[in-house]
Amino acid sequence: MVRTQIQLTEDQAKVLKKIAQSRHSSVAELIRKAVDTVIKSSTLINVEERHKRSMEMVGKFGSGNRDVSRKHDLYLKETYNK
Repeated sequence: MVRTQIQLTEDQAKVLKKIAQSRHSSVAELIRKAVDTVIKSSTLINVEERHKRSMEMVGKFGSGNRDVSRKHDLYLKETYNK
C-alpha cells in the first residue's frame, strides 16, 4: 500500500469515525472503499471498452416504430423540440 495524507473537515472526521466504529472497521478502510467506488464509477474508459458496452446495448430497446431508419431525423426533431 501507498501511504498518503488527506485533510478532512472536523465534521467529516467525526462522522467517519462513527461509521467506522459501527462497522467494526477503520477510517482508512472506509476511505479506501470510497476511493474504489469513485474509480469504478469513473467515466474514464478506453475506446475498446466503450465500444464493447455500446454493442452490448444494440437491440435491447425498441421504440415500436418500424421506420426509424428512414425517419430518424423526424423522430429526433419531435423528441428534442418538445
